[in-house]
Amino acid sequence: MASSPVDHLPAHPSPTLLLVAHGSRDPRHAETVRALAARVRELRPWTRVEVSFLDFNTPSVSEQLNHLAAEGARDVVALPLLLTRAFHAKADLPAVLHAASVRHPRLRITQAEVLGPSPLLLAAVERRLYETGLRPGDKSSTGVVLASAGSTDPEAIAVIAEIARELRHTGWCAVRPAFASAALPRTQDAVRALRTDPSVTRVAVAPYVLAPGFLPDRIVRGAGEAGAEVVADVLGSCPELAELTVARYEEVGRTALVGAAA
Repeated sequence: MASSPVDHLPAHPSPTLLLVAHGSRDPRHAETVRALAARVRELRPWTRVEVSFLDFNTPSVSEQLNHLAAEGARDVVALPLLLTRAFHAKADLPAVLHAASVRHPRLRITQAEVLGPSPLLLAAVERRLYETGLRPGDKSSTGVVLASAGSTDPEAIAVIAEIARELRHTGWCAVRPAFASAALPRTQDAVRALRTDPSVTRVAVAPYVLAPGFLPDRIVRGAGEAGAEVVADVLGSCPELAELTVARYEEVGRTALVGAAA
Protein backbone atom coordinates (compact mmCIF):
# COMPACT_ATOMS: atom_id res chain seq x y z
CA MET A 1 0.00 0.00 0.00
CA ALA A 2 1.34 3.44 -0.95
CA SER A 3 2.22 5.66 1.98
CA SER A 4 0.76 9.14 2.44
CA PRO A 5 2.67 12.26 3.50
CA VAL A 6 1.12 11.94 6.95
CA ASP A 7 2.90 8.59 7.37
CA HIS A 8 6.21 10.47 7.41
CA LEU A 9 5.55 13.18 9.96
CA PRO A 10 8.71 14.94 11.19
CA ALA A 11 9.87 14.35 14.75
CA HIS A 12 9.57 18.05 15.61
CA PRO A 13 6.87 20.51 14.58
CA SER A 14 7.81 22.54 11.55
CA PRO A 15 7.56 26.34 11.68
CA THR A 16 4.19 27.84 10.88
CA LEU A 17 4.01 29.00 7.29
CA LEU A 18 2.41 32.45 7.11
CA LEU A 19 1.51 33.35 3.55
CA VAL A 20 1.56 37.10 3.00
CA ALA A 21 -0.48 38.35 0.04
CA HIS A 22 -0.78 41.89 -1.25
CA GLY A 23 -4.52 42.18 -0.67
CA SER A 24 -7.27 43.75 -2.77
CA ARG A 25 -10.77 45.19 -2.48
CA ASP A 26 -11.75 42.58 -5.08
CA PRO A 27 -13.05 39.52 -3.17
CA ARG A 28 -11.64 37.21 -5.86
CA HIS A 29 -8.13 38.10 -4.66
CA ALA A 30 -8.56 36.68 -1.16
CA GLU A 31 -10.46 33.68 -2.51
CA THR A 32 -7.55 32.86 -4.82
CA VAL A 33 -4.99 33.22 -2.03
CA ARG A 34 -6.98 30.91 0.22
CA ALA A 35 -7.27 28.38 -2.60
CA LEU A 36 -3.48 28.46 -3.00
CA ALA A 37 -3.09 27.95 0.76
CA ALA A 38 -5.34 24.89 0.53
CA ARG A 39 -3.09 23.41 -2.18
CA VAL A 40 -0.02 24.06 -0.05
CA ARG A 41 -1.63 22.27 2.91
CA GLU A 42 -2.20 19.27 0.66
CA LEU A 43 1.52 19.19 -0.13
CA ARG A 44 2.59 19.66 3.52
CA PRO A 45 -0.24 18.42 5.76
CA TRP A 46 2.09 18.36 8.77
CA THR A 47 2.76 22.12 8.52
CA ARG A 48 0.40 24.76 9.80
CA VAL A 49 -0.38 27.17 6.95
CA GLU A 50 -2.05 30.52 7.60
CA VAL A 51 -2.96 33.44 5.36
CA SER A 52 -2.47 37.18 5.90
CA PHE A 53 -2.62 40.36 3.83
CA LEU A 54 -0.59 43.55 3.60
CA ASP A 55 -3.59 45.69 2.75
CA PHE A 56 -7.37 45.75 2.20
CA ASN A 57 -8.13 42.23 3.50
CA THR A 58 -8.12 40.57 6.89
CA PRO A 59 -6.38 39.20 8.77
CA SER A 60 -3.49 41.60 8.40
CA VAL A 61 0.06 40.33 8.90
CA SER A 62 0.19 41.94 12.34
CA GLU A 63 -3.15 40.46 13.38
CA GLN A 64 -2.14 36.98 12.31
CA LEU A 65 1.22 37.19 14.09
CA ASN A 66 -0.50 38.44 17.27
CA HIS A 67 -2.84 35.48 17.07
CA LEU A 68 -0.02 32.99 16.56
CA ALA A 69 1.96 34.46 19.46
CA ALA A 70 -1.10 34.25 21.74
CA GLU A 71 -1.41 30.56 20.84
CA GLY A 72 2.19 29.95 21.85
CA ALA A 73 3.79 29.61 18.44
CA ARG A 74 7.59 29.84 18.48
CA ASP A 75 8.70 29.78 14.83
CA VAL A 76 7.02 31.44 11.86
CA VAL A 77 8.16 31.67 8.25
CA ALA A 78 6.53 34.69 6.58
CA LEU A 79 6.43 34.02 2.86
CA PRO A 80 5.56 36.93 0.53
CA LEU A 81 3.23 35.83 -2.25
CA LEU A 82 4.91 38.34 -4.54
CA LEU A 83 6.36 37.67 -7.96
CA THR A 84 9.16 40.24 -7.78
CA ARG A 85 11.25 41.69 -4.99
CA ALA A 86 9.99 45.27 -4.89
CA PHE A 87 8.92 47.72 -2.14
CA HIS A 88 6.59 45.37 -0.28
CA ALA A 89 9.28 42.71 0.08
CA LYS A 90 12.18 45.10 0.67
CA ALA A 91 10.63 47.58 3.09
CA ASP A 92 6.95 47.20 3.91
CA LEU A 93 6.90 43.58 5.08
CA PRO A 94 10.27 43.68 6.94
CA ALA A 95 9.00 46.66 8.94
CA VAL A 96 5.81 44.82 9.91
CA LEU A 97 7.76 41.70 10.88
CA HIS A 98 10.27 43.70 12.93
CA ALA A 99 7.46 45.40 14.85
CA ALA A 100 5.89 42.00 15.56
CA SER A 101 9.24 40.66 16.79
CA VAL A 102 9.50 43.56 19.24
CA ARG A 103 5.98 42.92 20.52
CA HIS A 104 6.54 39.18 20.76
CA PRO A 105 10.21 38.51 21.60
CA ARG A 106 9.55 34.78 22.05
CA LEU A 107 8.28 34.50 18.49
CA ARG A 108 11.04 33.87 15.96
CA ILE A 109 9.98 35.24 12.56
CA THR A 110 11.90 34.58 9.35
CA GLN A 111 11.05 36.20 6.05
CA ALA A 112 11.26 33.85 3.07
CA GLU A 113 12.18 34.91 -0.45
CA VAL A 114 9.51 36.13 -2.85
CA LEU A 115 8.18 33.61 -5.34
CA GLY A 116 9.92 34.89 -8.44
CA PRO A 117 11.83 34.46 -10.53
CA SER A 118 11.58 30.69 -10.94
CA PRO A 119 11.25 28.13 -13.75
CA LEU A 120 8.05 27.02 -12.01
CA LEU A 121 6.53 30.43 -12.73
CA LEU A 122 7.36 30.05 -16.41
CA ALA A 123 5.70 26.65 -16.32
CA ALA A 124 2.64 28.21 -14.67
CA VAL A 125 2.44 30.90 -17.37
CA GLU A 126 2.54 28.24 -20.07
CA ARG A 127 -0.08 26.17 -18.25
CA ARG A 128 -2.46 29.13 -18.30
CA LEU A 129 -1.74 29.77 -21.98
CA TYR A 130 -2.44 26.16 -22.88
CA GLU A 131 -5.67 26.25 -20.87
CA THR A 132 -6.97 28.81 -23.40
CA GLY A 133 -6.75 26.20 -26.15
CA LEU A 134 -3.26 26.98 -27.44
CA ARG A 135 -1.00 24.00 -28.08
CA PRO A 136 2.80 23.62 -28.10
CA GLY A 137 2.66 23.59 -31.90
CA ASP A 138 1.22 27.12 -31.85
CA LYS A 139 4.31 28.60 -30.24
CA SER A 140 6.15 29.34 -33.49
CA SER A 141 3.40 31.68 -34.69
CA THR A 142 2.12 33.13 -31.39
CA GLY A 143 3.44 36.32 -29.85
CA VAL A 144 2.99 36.65 -26.09
CA VAL A 145 2.59 39.75 -23.96
CA LEU A 146 3.80 38.97 -20.45
CA ALA A 147 1.72 41.48 -18.50
CA SER A 148 2.81 42.35 -14.97
CA ALA A 149 1.10 44.60 -12.43
CA GLY A 150 4.03 47.00 -12.63
CA SER A 151 6.40 48.65 -10.18
CA THR A 152 8.52 51.76 -9.72
CA ASP A 153 11.39 49.56 -8.57
CA PRO A 154 14.02 49.21 -11.36
CA GLU A 155 15.04 45.78 -10.10
CA ALA A 156 11.47 44.48 -10.41
CA ILE A 157 11.11 45.94 -13.92
CA ALA A 158 14.39 44.30 -14.97
CA VAL A 159 13.22 40.96 -13.60
CA ILE A 160 10.03 41.07 -15.69
CA ALA A 161 12.06 41.87 -18.81
CA GLU A 162 14.37 38.94 -18.10
CA ILE A 163 11.44 36.58 -17.54
CA ALA A 164 10.00 37.66 -20.90
CA ARG A 165 13.34 36.76 -22.53
CA GLU A 166 13.35 33.37 -20.80
CA LEU A 167 9.79 32.70 -21.96
CA ARG A 168 10.82 33.57 -25.52
CA HIS A 169 13.58 30.96 -25.29
CA THR A 170 10.98 28.24 -24.65
CA GLY A 171 9.85 28.58 -28.27
CA TRP A 172 7.23 31.32 -28.47
CA CYS A 173 7.49 33.40 -31.64
CA ALA A 174 8.02 36.66 -29.73
CA VAL A 175 7.51 37.81 -26.16
CA ARG A 176 7.17 41.36 -24.89
CA PRO A 177 6.83 42.53 -21.29
CA ALA A 178 4.07 44.96 -20.34
CA PHE A 179 2.81 46.64 -17.18
CA ALA A 180 -0.59 47.61 -15.84
CA SER A 181 0.81 50.53 -13.86
CA ALA A 182 3.96 52.46 -12.88
CA ALA A 183 5.98 51.44 -15.96
CA LEU A 184 5.70 51.19 -19.73
CA PRO A 185 4.65 49.75 -22.11
CA ARG A 186 1.01 49.13 -21.24
CA THR A 187 -0.59 45.85 -22.30
CA GLN A 188 -2.43 47.33 -25.29
CA ASP A 189 0.74 48.96 -26.59
CA ALA A 190 2.70 45.68 -26.35
CA VAL A 191 -0.10 43.87 -28.21
CA ARG A 192 0.01 46.47 -31.00
CA ALA A 193 3.79 46.22 -31.19
CA LEU A 194 3.63 42.46 -31.65
CA ARG A 195 1.17 42.94 -34.51
CA THR A 196 3.93 44.69 -36.47
CA ASP A 197 5.99 41.48 -36.41
CA PRO A 198 5.27 39.58 -39.66
CA SER A 199 6.04 36.24 -38.02
CA VAL A 200 3.26 36.70 -35.44
CA THR A 201 -0.14 35.41 -36.58
CA ARG A 202 -1.88 35.64 -33.19
CA VAL A 203 -1.23 37.53 -29.96
CA ALA A 204 -1.76 36.03 -26.52
CA VAL A 205 -1.71 38.01 -23.29
CA ALA A 206 -0.39 36.15 -20.25
CA PRO A 207 -1.06 38.00 -16.97
CA TYR A 208 2.00 37.59 -14.77
CA VAL A 209 -0.01 38.23 -11.62
CA LEU A 210 -1.02 36.01 -8.74
CA ALA A 211 -4.70 36.81 -8.26
CA PRO A 212 -7.59 38.80 -9.76
CA GLY A 213 -8.05 42.44 -8.86
CA PHE A 214 -7.96 46.01 -10.15
CA LEU A 215 -4.66 45.81 -12.06
CA PRO A 216 -5.28 42.34 -13.54
CA ASP A 217 -8.63 43.63 -14.80
CA ARG A 218 -6.76 46.54 -16.41
CA ILE A 219 -4.54 44.00 -18.18
CA VAL A 220 -7.60 42.21 -19.56
CA ARG A 221 -9.17 45.48 -20.72
CA GLY A 222 -5.96 46.49 -22.46
CA ALA A 223 -5.79 43.12 -24.21
CA GLY A 224 -9.36 43.50 -25.40
CA GLU A 225 -8.85 47.10 -26.51
CA ALA A 226 -5.92 46.07 -28.73
CA GLY A 227 -7.67 42.96 -30.06
CA ALA A 228 -5.52 40.19 -28.58
CA GLU A 229 -6.86 36.83 -29.75
CA VAL A 230 -6.01 35.02 -26.50
CA VAL A 231 -6.08 36.18 -22.88
CA ALA A 232 -4.91 33.69 -20.27
CA ASP A 233 -6.02 33.52 -16.64
CA VAL A 234 -4.01 34.79 -13.68
CA LEU A 235 -1.54 32.33 -12.17
CA GLY A 236 -3.79 31.74 -9.17
CA SER A 237 -3.69 28.47 -7.29
CA CYS A 238 -2.18 26.36 -10.07
CA PRO A 239 -0.03 23.37 -8.98
CA GLU A 240 3.24 25.08 -9.95
CA LEU A 241 2.50 27.98 -7.59
CA ALA A 242 1.79 25.61 -4.71
CA GLU A 243 4.98 23.67 -5.43
CA LEU A 244 7.00 26.89 -5.59
CA THR A 245 5.50 28.14 -2.32
CA VAL A 246 6.57 24.95 -0.57
CA ALA A 247 10.04 25.21 -2.12
CA ARG A 248 10.52 28.76 -0.83
CA TYR A 249 9.38 27.67 2.63
CA GLU A 250 11.78 24.73 2.65
CA GLU A 251 14.66 26.95 1.50
CA VAL A 252 14.40 28.78 4.82
CA GLY A 253 14.97 25.54 6.71
CA ARG A 254 17.95 24.58 4.54
CA THR A 255 19.49 28.01 5.01
CA ALA A 256 19.10 27.69 8.78
CA LEU A 257 20.83 24.30 8.74
CA VAL A 258 23.75 25.67 6.72
CA GLY A 259 24.08 28.60 9.11
CA ALA A 260 24.07 26.32 12.11
CA ALA A 261 26.80 24.13 10.59
CA ALA A 262 29.03 27.09 9.67
